[in-house]
Amino acid sequence: MRALEELKAKDIVELDVRGKTSIADYIVVAGGTSSRHVKSVADEVIKYAKKAGMQPLGVEGQREGEWVLVDLGDIIVHVMLPRVREFYGLERLWSVGPDADAEAAYA
Repeated sequence: MRALEELKAKDIVELDVRGKTSIADYIVVAGGTSSRHVKSVADEVIKYAKKAGMQPLGVEGQREGEWVLVDLGDIIVHVMLPRVREFYGLERLWSVGPDADAEAAYA
């Protein structure tokens, strides 16, 4: 979260997906203002993770910079351009269900 905040990622949302999926415990979705910003934010997440002793399991989308996914095992971080974020609606997807957190839904 600190890496996202330091590089001024937009609209950061942390979703607790424990019990909804086995792929991760938390999914973090954040926005970037441009492809360059998305790439920079994702790079900072990777740098912070490595400093914390977490080696990313995978990174996807860095070349294009519209949507970069950083897989940290129990945490998956998505950094997206606004139009991509709106189109895929990850917050809505993972906020479905009886125990959904209303604040996690992307307006």
